Amino acid sequence: MKKIAFIGAGSFGFTRKLVKDILTFPALNECELALMDIDPERLDAIERAVRKIVAAGKYPATVSATTDRSAALDGADGVVITILQGGVEVWRRDIEVPMQYGVDINVGDTRGPSGVFRALRTIPVMLAIARDIERLCPKATVLNYTNPMAMLCRAVLSETEVRMTGLCHSVQGTAAMLAEWIGAPADEITYLCAGINHQAWYLDYRWNDEDAYPLIRKAVEKPDIYNVEQVRNEMFLHLDYYVTESSGHNSEYNPWFRKRKDLIEKYCTHGTGWNPGVHAYIRDGYLEREKSWRTEIEEWLASDEVDLERGHEYAASIFNATVGDGALFEFNGNVLNAGLIENLPPGCCVEVPVVASRAGFRAVHVGELPAQLAVLNNVSARCEELAVEGALTGDPRKVFHSICFDPLTSAVLSLAEIKEMVDTMFEENREWLPEFTALS
Repeated sequence: MKKIAFIGAGSFGFTRKLVKDILTFPALNECELALMDIDPERLDAIERAVRKIVAAGKYPATVSATTDRSAALDGADGVVITILQGGVEVWRRDIEVPMQYGVDINVGDTRGPSGVFRALRTIPVMLAIARDIERLCPKATVLNYTNPMAMLCRAVLSETEVRMTGLCHSVQGTAAMLAEWIGAPADEITYLCAGINHQAWYLDYRWNDEDAYPLIRKAVEKPDIYNVEQVRNEMFLHLDYYVTESSGHNSEYNPWFRKRKDLIEKYCTHGTGWNPGVHAYIRDGYLEREKSWRTEIEEWLASDEVDLERGHEYAASIFNATVGDGALFEFNGNVLNAGLIENLPPGCCVEVPVVASRAGFRAVHVGELPAQLAVLNNVSARCEELAVEGALTGDPRKVFHSICFDPLTSAVLSLAEIKEMVDTMFEENREWLPEFTALS
């Protein structure tokens, strides 16, 4: 019997989705599903949900639930990490403080000032989890879904021996979106995608082995398609390659779309499927969701219908390859750059094709990115390197420097203004970052 541990299992929708996928594989459907969360109420809810899925599929799996991380990890063959360190209120301040200085962030969970401070809070916890894995299940396949993906993976993979990769659904999601735009069946599409998390590029995108980029360019000329992803479509039209993560995320990873109110109004508020600022989402949406999650969960648990179809997340197929029946599986994962992308910093975290097998993970050598893509990726990757070094050494100056060169921040603020903003963010995070002092 295999054991799959979920650390941060109280992420109700996500854990439920991954459990459903895992149990569709015959080699895994009699596994032990070990659920762990620090919130007993959420843990109870997800335990009931997982037991409902197991019963609906008549699977021979067993389910355990605990607030003890060591108990969940002990002897695990696979580990999924989906945690949030600090909660919604501190995340809200990650957005609102930069906004007070004119840095209008949309999501704030990946890079830039908000992503950096989320990383500072989360890296110590991720390293503690990794040390537990080294002690209790050193051969486990570990899959991280927690953001900021690149900085967390960089810290864990450089400081521990954990066999981990980071996963994001934007690669397969965007590939499917582009296929729909050109009228192609998804199973007739092949691609090569590489870069950094939330900003990887389809270096090659083919339909039945024919270059599909001319069809994509033609599709993007249609207003109804252009307006669905205004930021990403603008980036494609000017940089020549399509980027993975949504317009909402990518609008804050570069200097072009959010540095002035007129640009935000033009590119970031109409027909893009996301809010003009996550501060509004947190205030008007996410906090409301915090109030309603219990009702939503109880309604799902009371429903007679349970969807048992396998979804499109990578996790279950990776576990099947590494600890299940051994069928090879290729996916895009976050790993250290050991010469995989030659014109990005050595050792930084990159998102490249990876093959999973019983031998573990084998990342695919990509070579060089087109120069214009490498310039953009390099800025963010090097900022992430500084932020991780600051987190590992407790050096606030490195944290400040990582934010000095953030593309959006540096397009809006002077160095003195950035320093003041970072000092304020350290003050807001004092409870979570006792090892740091404000910049002097």
